[in-house]
Amino acid sequence: MSAAFNKALLHPAARPLVFLLALLPFAWLFYGAFTNNLGANPAEHLIRATGDWTLRFLCIVLAVTPLRVISGTPALARFRRMLGLFTYFYVVIHLLSYSWFDMGFDVPEIIKDIIKRPFILVGFSAFLLLTPLAATSFNAAIKKLGARRWQMLHKLVYLIAGLGLLHFFWMRSGKNDFAEVAVYAVILAVLLGWRVRDYVKKKRPRRTPAVREQLSK
Repeated sequence: MSAAFNKALLHPAARPLVFLLALLPFAWLFYGAFTNNLGANPAEHLIRATGDWTLRFLCIVLAVTPLRVISGTPALARFRRMLGLFTYFYVVIHLLSYSWFDMGFDVPEIIKDIIKRPFILVGFSAFLLLTPLAATSFNAAIKKLGARRWQMLHKLVYLIAGLGLLHFFWMRSGKNDFAEVAVYAVILAVLLGWRVRDYVKKKRPRRTPAVREQLSK
């Protein structure tokens, strides 16, 4: 089953299909805005929906490696970069929606609002940290930085995910609505826990047959 799935992921049509699926939320929101079908407060709906999709794509990106290892489908790795860029795409739309609909592109007021409200400051910090990751998601950047430095830089995604969750938590705390926050917190905790476990497992020295024999006595 995993071999067949891996083969399907390697099909030339797989990447365009994943691209179209990742673009569907934006297309749906665009259609809703065009047809005036985003509810009583379209601006708020657009801001929150793009923020939600940013967090969802972050979770998807972090889930790629665990799913690849557990399911035995290495071809999943070829979609991680694209999904990471879609994460950045949605956070840019989220920031533009806030800057336009909430602040009217008034830069001094935007700066004041970011400094004044902690949850916006945390969200903006996550955006700033995500920017160099998006900018280096290309082969030329990997070659220039070197594989080791590139990997170290892209480990910031875990900090970004934490800041994104905190931003979401503070935003929902105003309405005392934490159910969805808890779902994302559990997902991110599981994904981070898997990564820590995998790291410890790789760092643990392997026992030779002679050592195993000594320990069994």
